[in-house]
Amino acid sequence: MKYLRFLFFITILFIAYRSSFCVTHIDITRSNISPVPIALHIYSKNQEYKEITRKIESVIAKDLISSGLFRLIEKDAYIENIDDINYTPNFPSWRQINTTALIAGEVSKTQNNKIKMHFKMWDVFSQKQINNKSLSSNLSIWRRISHKTADIIYKKLTGEEGYFDSKIAYVSIDDHKYGEKVRKLAIVDQDGENLRYLTKGDNMVLTPRFSPDAKYLLYLEYSKKSKPKVRLMDIERNTSKVIGSFAGMSYAPRYTNSGKSALMSVEKGGISNIHYIDLTSMKSHQLTFCSSVCVSPSSSPNQKKIVFNSDMGGNKQLYTMNFDGSNIKRITFGDGSYSTPVWSPRGDLIAFTKMVPGEGFYIGVIKPDGSNERIIASGWLVEGPAWSPNGRVIMFEKEMRPGFGSKIYTIDITGHNEQMLETRHNASDASWSNLLD
Repeated sequence: MKYLRFLFFITILFIAYRSSFCVTHIDITRSNISPVPIALHIYSKNQEYKEITRKIESVIAKDLISSGLFRLIEKDAYIENIDDINYTPNFPSWRQINTTALIAGEVSKTQNNKIKMHFKMWDVFSQKQINNKSLSSNLSIWRRISHKTADIIYKKLTGEEGYFDSKIAYVSIDDHKYGEKVRKLAIVDQDGENLRYLTKGDNMVLTPRFSPDAKYLLYLEYSKKSKPKVRLMDIERNTSKVIGSFAGMSYAPRYTNSGKSALMSVEKGGISNIHYIDLTSMKSHQLTFCSSVCVSPSSSPNQKKIVFNSDMGGNKQLYTMNFDGSNIKRITFGDGSYSTPVWSPRGDLIAFTKMVPGEGFYIGVIKPDGSNERIIASGWLVEGPAWSPNGRVIMFEKEMRPGFGSKIYTIDITGHNEQMLETRHNASDASWSNLLD
């Protein structure tokens, strides 16, 4: 009996010890986790900023919920109200409603009439403050403060960089004009807000690709008067120019990680090869000398390797090569055909499109050495994967069934939390920028 009492006593001490040092951290390496319950309260003592404060809180909440990793506790359940950023929470009140982490923030006006967000984070179980941060900006870009705040919260609770303060470029497809599809380059925040058209729709556009600093886009343009060609656009100035002078058609452009060069495919006489082009001198260099098709190049983050797809072995498979075009190796050997490979910003995975006749289309990931191939999304037509800045989420194009148009979706690399990006029209060819400066 004494032994049982002693064992019970030791167990209680162990539980108390763990609770007192339970710093909040989410293990996002597991395939499917239950969303972590958190409380979020953003307020303002400035009456002028009451409405913008409500909007800021809404954007932060939407960002965090969209990740699939967090669940926001309804405010009706709050026992305590925090209206002072220097106030220490009554932690038992928050534990009572199963809060894991508490985030409270105050929105105010600075002396130079900018908007300021000051927020703190607490681990409810350890009863410790785990973050204290202030951000400020012009009122006109309040949404960026919201996204940056969400990124900081995400990183603190997961240990990984966030992806909310970023942009999405895509092709907007509007088929209202005389029964023809009008394709325009469009750009939005990662949550689909702040839509801006970059082209007028006079020419067909495809495959926009961000520069590493998110200030430029490479894309393919089909003109009625000339052959398809790759163009480079300055997003801020909305000006563009043709990249390179090739004897054949150039397409499938993609920046290298340095931002000073690009890879693209050039077709001549029915044969496509991969070219490297210096974006300063505009000098190009042919990397492959295939007798059939070598297309869709994407470089590794360290610019030591390039992945591409080719039918040199019969059907389309994925290959890697050194950055100078040497040491070509096949890395896929599965059924069907592989295309549109994209190297993860982490360097650990390559995303791809796969088509199996009689079955359908798939989005998958594979290690650079060809091991551990996994399918994470499927559909009647899915294609064109693009990575989030942190390599945690993949964006892709999806058409539910013939004739219904395509939309852009995101999915976690575990294959969970598939969501559609809200766009004004049908959409395709998504590109995800790095985090903004």
